[in-house]
Amino acid sequence: MCEQLGPKELVRNGIDAERAGFDFTVISDHFHPWLEEQGESPFAWSVLGAVASQTSQMQLMTMVTCPIVRYHPAIVAQMAATIGLMSDDRFTLGLGAGENLNEHVVGQGWPPANIRHQMLEEAIHIIRELWKGGYVSHQGDYFDVHDARIFSMPKQAPPIAVAASGRESCRLAARTGSALIATQPKPELVSMYRDAGGTGPCYAQIAMCWGKDEAQATKTAHQYFRFAVPAWKVQSELPNPVNFAAASVTVREEDVAQMMPCGPSVDRHLEGIQQFLDAGFERIAVLQAGRDQDGFFGFWNAELKPRLEKTGLAPRREAAVGVAPRN
Repeated sequence: MCEQLGPKELVRNGIDAERAGFDFTVISDHFHPWLEEQGESPFAWSVLGAVASQTSQMQLMTMVTCPIVRYHPAIVAQMAATIGLMSDDRFTLGLGAGENLNEHVVGQGWPPANIRHQMLEEAIHIIRELWKGGYVSHQGDYFDVHDARIFSMPKQAPPIAVAASGRESCRLAARTGSALIATQPKPELVSMYRDAGGTGPCYAQIAMCWGKDEAQATKTAHQYFRFAVPAWKVQSELPNPVNFAAASVTVREEDVAQMMPCGPSVDRHLEGIQQFLDAGFERIAVLQAGRDQDGFFGFWNAELKPRLEKTGLAPRREAAVGVAPRN
């Protein structure tokens, strides 16, 4: 989560994730943090390039990039192709319709959701055309491309995963992408994606806050994640961290604790992950709220990963070799 840590810390976390045996790592792509307490928001693509150059096995993924306002889709196509090259085809491009929080900064306005979905579908078409090779010209409803060509391409075009939160976006994901992304353990999202013809893997992200003391972990989760309690229609529309602070002023610690597992209990964190598995998601990204990432890695290695392996929910494999040393 690039809204919690600076770029050097994020790169170290990426290296540590491969050493800890994670199969893939994802990164958010924000201009602003959700809350000022989070305090960071480095450029995700620079971080991805550094992680790609210092890892060798783990898959990489954006979760997610918005290719319709802040970025032109041609630029996203070039950025993703470069990470595909740097990672030796380990990169998946996760795309979504975005949030006003990040996209309003370029002064182009913030379209309603139905228009954003149309823009996203056109953007995905442009990205795929550019990845085919050759010069591309496109004059569409929302984007123009004039004689553009991606010269540095990986051996394989990166898979595209599409974020969804409702019926229309699930249909869009099935129609345009090769995987689904969601942040809530709702089985209906997977069902709608499958019913619309989606055959790819279903990714999800679970926020959690490990800590030795449950009360302190809950406080940390409230400090960093209270923005997530209001519904998605709020999250996608507010423009700045100060607005999220105002929208979450009545959110209590117990509200956040109901939304995400907090504290030292392995069982509680496993229950949170199991909700997503029961909903039909096959690939789960775990997100530690707060700055104690080293503590979380210790918890993962000593307690959470062994329990997942014991129940068959995590693969048994050696940690990656050949990773650059941590400074």
